Amino acid sequence: MHDRTWDYEGYEPAEERLREALCTLGNGYFATRGTAPECTADSVHYPGTYAAGVYNRLTSNVGGIRVENEDMVNLPNWLPLRVRTSTGTWLTPDTHQLLGHRLRLDTGAGTLERTARYEDEEGRRVAVRQVRLVHMAHPHVALLRTELTAEGWSGPVDIESALDGTVTNSGVERYRSLASQHLVDIRTGSGAADTVWLSCRTSTSDIAVGLAARTVTDTPAATSDAHTPGRAAQLLRLDLTDGRTVTVDKTVALHTSQDPAIKDPAGAALDGVAQAADFDTLLDSHRTAWAQLWRHAVLDVPNSAGPILRLHLFHVLQTLSPHTAELDVGVPARGLHGEAYRGHVFWDELFVLPYLNLHFPEVSRALLTYRHRRLERACRAAEGAGLTGAMYPWQSGSDGREETQQLHLNPRSGRWLPDHSRLQHHVGSAIAYNVLQYCGASGDTEFLHGKGIEMLTQIARFWAGLAVYDDSLGRYRIRGVVGPDEYHDAYPGAAGPGLDDNTYTNVTAAWVLARTLDVLREMPELPRRDLMERTNLDKAELDLWQDVSRRLYVPFHSGVISQFEGYGDLVELDWEGYRERYGDIRRLDRILEAEGDSVNRYQASKQADTLMLGYLFSPTELGGLFRRLGHEVDDVMWRRTVDHYLRRTSHGSTLSSLVHGWVLARARRSEAWTHVHEALHGDVADLQGGTTGEGIHLGAMAGTLDLVQRGLTGLETRRGVLRLDPAPLPELSEYGFAIRYRGHRGVQLRLSAGRVSVAVPVSDAEPIVVALADRTVTVAPGESCDLTLPDW
Repeated sequence: MHDRTWDYEGYEPAEERLREALCTLGNGYFATRGTAPECTADSVHYPGTYAAGVYNRLTSNVGGIRVENEDMVNLPNWLPLRVRTSTGTWLTPDTHQLLGHRLRLDTGAGTLERTARYEDEEGRRVAVRQVRLVHMAHPHVALLRTELTAEGWSGPVDIESALDGTVTNSGVERYRSLASQHLVDIRTGSGAADTVWLSCRTSTSDIAVGLAARTVTDTPAATSDAHTPGRAAQLLRLDLTDGRTVTVDKTVALHTSQDPAIKDPAGAALDGVAQAADFDTLLDSHRTAWAQLWRHAVLDVPNSAGPILRLHLFHVLQTLSPHTAELDVGVPARGLHGEAYRGHVFWDELFVLPYLNLHFPEVSRALLTYRHRRLERACRAAEGAGLTGAMYPWQSGSDGREETQQLHLNPRSGRWLPDHSRLQHHVGSAIAYNVLQYCGASGDTEFLHGKGIEMLTQIARFWAGLAVYDDSLGRYRIRGVVGPDEYHDAYPGAAGPGLDDNTYTNVTAAWVLARTLDVLREMPELPRRDLMERTNLDKAELDLWQDVSRRLYVPFHSGVISQFEGYGDLVELDWEGYRERYGDIRRLDRILEAEGDSVNRYQASKQADTLMLGYLFSPTELGGLFRRLGHEVDDVMWRRTVDHYLRRTSHGSTLSSLVHGWVLARARRSEAWTHVHEALHGDVADLQGGTTGEGIHLGAMAGTLDLVQRGLTGLETRRGVLRLDPAPLPELSEYGFAIRYRGHRGVQLRLSAGRVSVAVPVSDAEPIVVALADRTVTVAPGESCDLTLPDW
């Protein structure tokens, strides 16, 4: 681990899947895992290439039940390039003696370098150096350079360069009993003398895919076609001379029928490789594109946290780059790095967009537009459930229907169990939160008064319609939901799923209603009237929203905020006993189910639920929300609530440590770093035990970036003011970053001992208003200010 590079020394089969995920290269349009080019999918390796928004639907038989799943498709593998000496066997790290092996991921340049030294059966040694990239300036292009050097011998070698369409979706073990063959009608052929092509389509979504590969060498080579069913290949025979390096460059283009202005993906791919520049020229333009990205996302964090944060930013930008702004895609929870969660879009954008808003707002706008395009589908879903407004799905894919599986497998017990996570309707509040966060940071009133208010209106309408008035309480209640915790999806012994009055759900619903009313009040008369006519919104409905936003029920028990009604009546778990028996109890739900028990019986959470409120809202805003609902939640009660749930959370999600670290930075600073440290290392150390190899956790990665950007600085963008309320940790007390804020590019913020500095670059934009504690200052373009932190 260095400032901008990650090195993996030696070859460790048990670590290969993790390294492949963390060494994925992408550009926002597509990404490819860091698998060795000579390796195919097996128990050690898993090559995977995924294009944003390319999904396909298959039906499987699970225990006699027909189950339909939509997956992000593993596309044809463009990497294959293998070498053999005259022994006739292809060199791979699992079949031949490997004298050395090293991977170097350069996050600054967006390249992966691999060096290996092989020895064949007759003792001949070949040194291999490879550099690959997925081009950040040309989103359809990828390159692989291979340098071969014979050590102590001379003679012929064969090189096979291929495009492999025989791949399946088999990268997640627990999905392997499900249908996985997404690609059909695979065709192969040759173009120019140095080019092969492959075309196919997805079986049900009927997305056409085309790839072409141009392979050239810097020494004479005899070339012949070596196509096999489902695989386009070229065989090159050339001579190696002892000590002399031979270079083989493979340039690939990938297109799909979802691309604009493309009629024939295979033809477009052939044109792409024919017109592509040489490797060195493309490498230069790729590095330039990455340098520009880093310039817009300056992050200066000293100590060991810095390289990890830059790795996290690297993977965020590979999944959601400026190219994403041209696509109709959401935020895949596991990036474009693997097949876990089937590439679906959950609520993870809640942890991702706040970072992007202040660096690449055009990407945030596109991701919110993905949600707006599916607003009508969400309204139909609500109508189908007998509700009003928009009921967004917990899991989304291509078209906005609910993609949450009906069954999920407990690997510990081997049983398929009902999945009730589709009851997590709080995803709608996450979308509303992101609309308002984006518009506050960017000042994009056009979006707010157009697509934004349309989504806010229908989400608010959903919450007001779902809330039912309870005469005995004099309050509105929301019943039959699941909160962010996910462990609790029913009451013990209940005939059906769902919980009543989940605090996170109710408080965020009240917030959505109140903030939507604010936006409507502040809108210009004409667009407000157009909206109300278009959505049949009238004063009676707005009055209802006002009432519900003030009288939604929030349960309490034992002097703390309850996670949901009845939570305090659940049994206490023997935490120490389970830790002694099982060690790692992050997935406590699986452990208990395998024992014939249920986590629904216990005061035990997978991840932060009630405490998520402290992640979304500043202490001042959160206090105001509770007061609006008729409750006084002071610092003492909030800290007591934090302590209560901290002792009862197993952290079965990578998001949990992030949220707890964020909340503890203000509630109990001395304990915060333990959780921040775990959030930083969640993927790089694979703390969830094998899950990172199936795809990185994009929300957790982006969340750590936002922790240093907003969490520890207390940065808020509300009502045209940049508000700061720093709560630095001793381990992260001095660092700097740049943001893009309301037309200003490169606003510099630096937190240091006892003060925060703000510098605004020269431009013709309006001055920035900065608020810290009880002070407000105006910083004009070209000026800077130093503000002393109170109570430092």
